[in-house]
Amino acid sequence: MHLTAPATPRTQPQPRTRDADGMAVASFILGLLGLLVLNLFLGPTAIALAAVALWRGTARKGRAYLGLFLGVADLAVLGIAIAASHTVSWSL
Repeated sequence: MHLTAPATPRTQPQPRTRDADGMAVASFILGLLGLLVLNLFLGPTAIALAAVALWRGTARKGRAYLGLFLGVADLAVLGIAIAASHTVSWSL
């Protein structure tokens, strides 16, 4: 009589992949927020998080690429705002 359960492989995702998925989502959210406020800070942060998430092999590649695109768009909006108003800050 066996009192222990047979050994089965774990089906949980590895922590590294889960972290990468979280980074992809965070990149998307920060890139989206960066279009409205603090785009000088949030744009590069979104780009960095998306790059790390893609490098670690996230399962949410679409969100990571979208976060990367939004981070670049944040910097483009900032560049256009600086060119239009000749200042680092801008308002609606």
